Amino acid sequence: MSNYILLAETGSDIPAEIAEQYQIQTVPMHVTLGDETRDDGTFLVEEIYSYFDRTGNLARTSGCTVGDFEQAFDRIQSQYPGKHILHLAYSAATTCSYQSALLGAEGRTGISSIDTKQVSAGQSLVLIEMARYLEEHPDCSLEEATAKAQELGQRCHMGFFPGDLAYLRAGGRVSNAAYLGARILSLHPLIEVLDGKLKVTQKYRGKMLKAAPKLLNDFVEQYQLDRERIVFVYSAGLNQSIKDEMNALAQEMGFQEILWIQTGGVVTTHCGPGGFGVCGLSKKV
Repeated sequence: MSNYILLAETGSDIPAEIAEQYQIQTVPMHVTLGDETRDDGTFLVEEIYSYFDRTGNLARTSGCTVGDFEQAFDRIQSQYPGKHILHLAYSAATTCSYQSALLGAEGRTGISSIDTKQVSAGQSLVLIEMARYLEEHPDCSLEEATAKAQELGQRCHMGFFPGDLAYLRAGGRVSNAAYLGARILSLHPLIEVLDGKLKVTQKYRGKMLKAAPKLLNDFVEQYQLDRERIVFVYSAGLNQSIKDEMNALAQEMGFQEILWIQTGGVVTTHCGPGGFGVCGLSKKV
């Protein structure tokens, strides 16, 4: 048994079965629909789509509060006495959650927070790899565990196509002219997580069924991805034919494990239905 308990925000989109397998704990981020704020993960993401279709307004997202972390720390320390809480945090450049965790841990012992500089499936991949490392090294020191988590965060690469640019337009992230141009030319802006920040790095032309395989090929070549595991991240509404095509391509490329992760409320709010992305670890130096 490991001496550590892993903790992450619900925005990591860690699948429930994997969280249960490795006893990974979560603390809620939040989604606001009109005047009602809900904990991420407690409702179907399709409600976000319905709200947008009905009102033309985006839901709003917010990070974990200090109180959220205090409750989580109390629960975990009561349930797992003597174990060190290793919080592998959602990118601090994108949310207040990391700072909330630091404030919530003041006056307590046995808690460490590490900025993964990742979001969604990227954060999930770091969590999964870290959980497996701790299984193999249950008595590792805190210094060793921290170094491993930081290494995984640095080796993790994630790129994502939003599903519906209307959501980015509504959120003020693209202009109306850019939105119309992208629709006419069938362009998919690629959003990458670089040093913890979300940045548009390039644009792919063509329907998603054409753009998705090109993204995987580009990522494998650019980042020299380890073939042990590939993660495909998607938002509800992605066509099954794209999933089938990407599974077949990943197998053909020699990936030993293929994991699909669906975005929860936080990422879905901004990307809309039918988004798709690729996430993997670069090979060790």
